Amino acid sequence: MSSNKGKDTGEGSSTRSSAEDQQQQPPPLSRYESQKRRDWNTFGQFLKNQRPPVALAQCNSNQVLDFLRYLDQFGKTKVHLQGCVYFGQPEPPGPCTCPLKQAWGSLDALIGRLRAAYEENGGLPEKNPFASGAIRIYLREVRDSQAKARGVPYKKKKKKRNQMKANSDESNFPMQSM
Repeated sequence: MSSNKGKDTGEGSSTRSSAEDQQQQPPPLSRYESQKRRDWNTFGQFLKNQRPPVALAQCNSNQVLDFLRYLDQFGKTKVHLQGCVYFGQPEPPGPCTCPLKQAWGSLDALIGRLRAAYEENGGLPEKNPFASGAIRIYLREVRDSQAKARGVPYKKKKKKRNQMKANSDESNFPMQSM
Protein backbone atom coordinates (compact mmCIF):
# COMPACT_ATOMS: atom_id res chain seq x y z
CA MET A 1 0.00 0.00 0.00
CA SER A 2 2.77 2.40 0.80
CA SER A 3 4.33 1.62 -2.57
CA ASN A 4 1.09 2.63 -4.35
CA LYS A 5 0.94 5.92 -2.46
CA GLY A 6 4.47 6.78 -3.51
CA LYS A 7 3.75 5.97 -7.14
CA ASP A 8 0.52 7.97 -7.21
CA THR A 9 2.12 10.99 -5.60
CA GLY A 10 5.21 10.74 -7.78
CA GLU A 11 3.22 10.42 -10.99
CA GLY A 12 0.86 13.24 -10.11
CA SER A 13 3.58 15.65 -9.07
CA SER A 14 5.84 14.92 -12.04
CA THR A 15 2.94 15.35 -14.48
CA ARG A 16 1.95 18.59 -12.81
CA SER A 17 5.48 20.02 -12.73
CA SER A 18 6.17 19.18 -16.40
CA ALA A 19 2.91 20.88 -17.40
CA GLU A 20 3.89 23.92 -15.32
CA ASP A 21 7.36 23.95 -16.89
CA GLN A 22 5.83 23.99 -20.36
CA GLN A 23 3.56 26.90 -19.47
CA GLN A 24 6.36 28.96 -17.89
CA GLN A 25 8.88 28.57 -20.72
CA PRO A 26 8.86 31.53 -23.10
CA PRO A 27 8.51 30.81 -26.80
CA PRO A 28 11.81 30.35 -28.65
CA LEU A 29 13.43 33.59 -29.82
CA SER A 30 13.43 34.55 -33.48
CA ARG A 31 16.75 34.60 -35.30
CA TYR A 32 16.81 38.41 -35.08
CA GLU A 33 16.09 38.40 -31.33
CA SER A 34 18.78 35.78 -30.66
CA GLN A 35 21.33 37.76 -32.69
CA LYS A 36 20.35 40.94 -30.87
CA ARG A 37 20.77 39.27 -27.47
CA ARG A 38 24.12 37.73 -28.48
CA ASP A 39 25.37 41.08 -29.86
CA TRP A 40 24.25 42.90 -26.71
CA ASN A 41 26.03 40.39 -24.47
CA THR A 42 29.18 40.58 -26.62
CA PHE A 43 29.21 44.38 -26.40
CA GLY A 44 28.67 44.21 -22.63
CA GLN A 45 31.62 41.82 -22.32
CA PHE A 46 33.74 44.14 -24.49
CA LEU A 47 33.00 47.02 -22.09
CA LYS A 48 33.88 44.87 -19.05
CA ASN A 49 37.21 43.93 -20.64
CA GLN A 50 38.25 47.56 -21.13
CA ARG A 51 40.94 48.93 -18.83
CA PRO A 52 39.41 50.39 -16.75
CA PRO A 53 36.05 48.66 -17.29
CA VAL A 54 33.31 50.90 -18.66
CA ALA A 55 29.80 50.81 -17.18
CA LEU A 56 27.01 50.67 -19.75
CA ALA A 57 25.57 53.91 -18.36
CA GLN A 58 28.90 55.68 -19.11
CA CYS A 59 29.26 54.19 -22.59
CA ASN A 60 29.52 56.65 -25.47
CA SER A 61 30.15 56.57 -29.19
CA ASN A 62 33.92 56.25 -28.64
CA GLN A 63 33.48 52.83 -27.04
CA VAL A 64 31.10 51.82 -29.84
CA LEU A 65 33.69 52.84 -32.45
CA ASP A 66 36.38 50.90 -30.56
CA PHE A 67 34.07 47.87 -30.56
CA LEU A 68 33.50 48.11 -34.32
CA ARG A 69 37.25 48.36 -34.95
CA TYR A 70 37.86 45.42 -32.59
CA LEU A 71 35.40 43.31 -34.60
CA ASP A 72 37.42 43.88 -37.79
CA GLN A 73 39.90 41.20 -36.69
CA PHE A 74 37.13 38.62 -37.08
CA GLY A 75 36.03 39.89 -40.51
CA LYS A 76 35.88 37.80 -43.66
CA THR A 77 35.77 40.56 -46.29
CA LYS A 78 39.00 41.34 -48.15
CA VAL A 79 39.42 45.12 -48.31
CA HIS A 80 42.23 46.14 -50.65
CA LEU A 81 44.48 48.97 -49.52
CA GLN A 82 45.21 51.85 -51.89
CA GLY A 83 48.73 50.61 -52.62
CA CYS A 84 47.52 47.10 -53.55
CA VAL A 85 47.67 46.12 -57.24
CA TYR A 86 44.10 44.83 -56.94
CA PHE A 87 42.69 48.03 -55.45
CA GLY A 88 39.51 48.95 -57.31
CA GLN A 89 39.09 45.55 -58.97
CA PRO A 90 35.81 43.80 -58.17
CA GLU A 91 37.20 40.33 -59.09
CA PRO A 92 40.93 40.27 -58.29
CA PRO A 93 42.77 37.51 -60.20
CA GLY A 94 45.07 36.49 -57.33
CA PRO A 95 45.74 36.62 -53.60
CA CYS A 96 47.20 39.59 -51.76
CA THR A 97 48.14 40.55 -48.20
CA CYS A 98 45.37 43.10 -47.68
CA PRO A 99 43.44 42.76 -44.41
CA LEU A 100 40.15 41.00 -43.84
CA LYS A 101 37.55 43.25 -42.26
CA GLN A 102 33.90 43.23 -41.30
CA ALA A 103 31.68 43.99 -44.28
CA TRP A 104 29.82 47.29 -44.17
CA GLY A 105 26.42 45.56 -44.34
CA SER A 106 27.28 43.41 -41.33
CA LEU A 107 28.33 46.44 -39.30
CA ASP A 108 25.22 48.36 -40.33
CA ALA A 109 22.95 45.49 -39.27
CA LEU A 110 24.89 45.06 -36.00
CA ILE A 111 24.46 48.74 -35.12
CA GLY A 112 20.73 48.48 -35.85
CA ARG A 113 20.40 45.52 -33.47
CA LEU A 114 22.49 47.17 -30.75
CA ARG A 115 20.56 50.41 -31.12
CA ALA A 116 17.30 48.53 -30.49
CA ALA A 117 18.80 46.46 -27.65
CA TYR A 118 20.07 49.59 -25.89
CA GLU A 119 16.58 51.04 -25.66
CA GLU A 120 14.99 47.68 -24.78
CA ASN A 121 17.41 47.43 -21.86
CA GLY A 122 16.36 50.76 -20.39
CA GLY A 123 18.54 53.23 -22.26
CA LEU A 124 17.08 56.56 -23.26
CA PRO A 125 16.72 57.09 -27.03
CA GLU A 126 18.31 60.56 -26.84
CA LYS A 127 21.40 59.10 -25.10
CA ASN A 128 21.75 56.04 -27.36
CA PRO A 129 25.47 55.84 -28.29
CA PHE A 130 24.63 53.56 -31.25
CA ALA A 131 22.49 56.30 -32.79
CA SER A 132 25.11 59.05 -32.64
CA GLY A 133 26.30 61.01 -35.63
CA ALA A 134 29.85 59.68 -35.15
CA ILE A 135 28.59 56.12 -35.75
CA ARG A 136 26.70 57.15 -38.89
CA ILE A 137 29.81 58.91 -40.23
CA TYR A 138 31.99 55.87 -39.46
CA LEU A 139 29.58 53.53 -41.23
CA ARG A 140 29.42 55.83 -44.26
CA GLU A 141 33.24 55.95 -44.41
CA VAL A 142 33.46 52.14 -44.17
CA ARG A 143 30.83 51.75 -46.90
CA ASP A 144 32.57 54.20 -49.23
CA SER A 145 36.08 52.83 -48.65
CA GLN A 146 34.93 49.24 -49.22
CA ALA A 147 33.11 50.25 -52.40
CA LYS A 148 36.25 52.01 -53.72
CA ALA A 149 38.47 49.07 -52.77
CA ARG A 150 36.24 46.75 -54.80
CA GLY A 151 35.77 49.21 -57.65
CA VAL A 152 32.00 49.03 -57.26
CA PRO A 153 30.19 52.24 -56.32
CA TYR A 154 27.57 51.95 -53.62
CA LYS A 155 24.10 52.64 -54.95
CA LYS A 156 21.22 53.20 -52.61
CA LYS A 157 18.27 50.99 -53.41
CA LYS A 158 15.19 52.88 -54.53
CA LYS A 159 11.86 52.10 -52.94
CA LYS A 160 9.24 50.73 -55.29
CA ARG A 161 6.20 52.66 -54.10
CA ASN A 162 4.88 53.58 -57.55
CA GLN A 163 5.01 49.99 -58.78
CA MET A 164 2.82 48.79 -55.90
CA LYS A 165 0.32 51.56 -56.58
CA ALA A 166 0.22 50.70 -60.28
CA ASN A 167 -0.42 47.03 -59.50
CA SER A 168 -3.36 47.86 -57.26
CA ASP A 169 -4.84 50.14 -59.95
CA GLU A 170 -4.65 47.37 -62.55
CA SER A 171 -6.55 44.95 -60.36
CA ASN A 172 -9.19 42.80 -62.04
CA PHE A 173 -11.62 43.39 -59.20
CA PRO A 174 -14.21 46.07 -59.97
CA MET A 175 -14.71 48.84 -57.45
CA GLN A 176 -17.89 48.64 -55.45
CA SER A 177 -20.05 51.70 -55.56
CA MET A 178 -22.00 52.68 -52.50
